[in-house]
Amino acid sequence: MDIGTIISYLQKYDGPEIKLMEVCGTHTSSIFRNGIRSLISPRIRLISGPGCPVCVTPTSYIDCISDYALKDGYEVLTFGDMMKVPGSAGCLSERKGEGAKVHIMYSPFEAVEKAQTYPQTTWVVAAVGFETTAPAYALMIKEAAEKNITNIKVVTALKTIIPALKWICENQPEIDGFICPGHVSVITGSEIYSELAEKYRKPFVVAGFEAEHILAVIYDIVKQLEKGEARADNLYQNAVRSGGNEKALDILSRCFETDAATWRGLGTIAGSGLYLTGRYAAYDGGSRGLGRDMELPEGCRCADVITGRIDPAECPMFASSCTPASPYGPCMVSAEGACGIWYRNR
Repeated sequence: MDIGTIISYLQKYDGPEIKLMEVCGTHTSSIFRNGIRSLISPRIRLISGPGCPVCVTPTSYIDCISDYALKDGYEVLTFGDMMKVPGSAGCLSERKGEGAKVHIMYSPFEAVEKAQTYPQTTWVVAAVGFETTAPAYALMIKEAAEKNITNIKVVTALKTIIPALKWICENQPEIDGFICPGHVSVITGSEIYSELAEKYRKPFVVAGFEAEHILAVIYDIVKQLEKGEARADNLYQNAVRSGGNEKALDILSRCFETDAATWRGLGTIAGSGLYLTGRYAAYDGGSRGLGRDMELPEGCRCADVITGRIDPAECPMFASSCTPASPYGPCMVSAEGACGIWYRNR
């Protein structure tokens, strides 16, 4: 079916109101960039989900990283989008002004190079992400172990998306269907959504990132709902296989095991965290037990944004007291967060 026919159908849709959650922040950006809301019926509502791993990182994780950065003989490596995530005593950028030794990295493998160059320093890697980035951390740790490098520690806030989607299905039953993340699905494969579709009787459809990809997925979901169907479809087959990336999944299974993890704004979700295991557990810098999270500021409704209860613009702090330059809630701290995306496109 050509894209013009799909747009015409979606614009004319006049059935029951439908709420679809795009899980991935890159999808949210694409939806704004391509004006997709203006191409579909107002009865089809697109809402953002917990697709930004930085945004759901709890306070205690930031505090742990900050403590390492202030400790003699330790230096921290992190990606830049972690620098403004609030901790109980300030963000990493603010703590750096207090003398914290924090460096922005562009690849986890920089830790191996620095550990070899500066053996007197212990390099602490802030490992944050979903299944998309977890294999890179696993490969870095594997390389460090093979080279017998011992002055690297990794503090993980790595999360898996399926337990979060289960949590949303059980706590937000009014969401009718899900636009599944493309990048994560490259690793996990599309088949993992089949159980969710069958159990919760909702469509889960994997999407690419171009406008026509997202419109095709919205069309697929709407047609499924009209027919009373609930399938896990893959409309990103040029990048996503049913069984995923076998090599990436293999290295993940060798390096990590799953356990409960805290999501800022959501609470603790069973089986949603990845933690170093086996011979690689010696590289763990204290990732388990980082479940403490500070209460969100009064008036902040990031928890409602992450779960799709409201749009970012409905938060009373949005674009007034909460901006990318001075973020209060987790959704504003990263370019991939829902509030950050809405702010840039408001």
